[in-house]
Amino acid sequence: MLKLALFDCDGTLVDSQHAIIAAMEAGFSAHGLTPPPALDVRRVVGLPLVAAVAQLAPALDGDAHEAISESYKAAFHRNRLAGAYPEPLFDGVVAALDALEAAGFVLGVATGKSRRGLDATLAHHGLAPRFVTLQTSDRVAGKPSPDMVYAALAESGADAAGTVVIGDTSYDILMARNARVRSVGVSWGYHDGAELMAAGADRLVHDYEALPAAVMGLLNEG
Repeated sequence: MLKLALFDCDGTLVDSQHAIIAAMEAGFSAHGLTPPPALDVRRVVGLPLVAAVAQLAPALDGDAHEAISESYKAAFHRNRLAGAYPEPLFDGVVAALDALEAAGFVLGVATGKSRRGLDATLAHHGLAPRFVTLQTSDRVAGKPSPDMVYAALAESGADAAGTVVIGDTSYDILMARNARVRSVGVSWGYHDGAELMAAGADRLVHDYEALPAAVMGLLNEG
């Protein structure tokens, strides 16, 4: 059985909150709107962009959500080119990936980022060659839909019984539940640990050192 560790990106692999909040502020400001509070922006990280904007501004119509989203993407791209708001890896990421690969896992990503954004983030950290499947919400239905998991399974050749989703938000955990695969919540991201467990996470870890054992332990339970 081919085993797959399917990671979220923002809040799980990289700490991108400052880049996301800055781009969301710019996106709203570009249309003369008051930007939402930073805490509210953190709450929607992981959703597809238009859905995130809709949740932040429910009184606006779909055209406005689309327009703000386009301004967000333009601002995020400008900031990346300018080297503003870096997205650092969380401590221990590389060692955890090494341990999972040594245990026979292939690695993938399922994220609310665009494919352009994900490619840039992974390339910046030299991680692109590590992942055999990359699923983004501009190509497949976003979280909490199970579609990114299904696409990752098809692309990697892994079996659902050997797949574990790793993420920091309830959207990641619900995506895993909807796809009927196991999940590990990580407490260092944008939703707290209690919320991840309430959403149905099979395990909760508080640092990357504990992650490989948690992932492997789930599969060893059968």
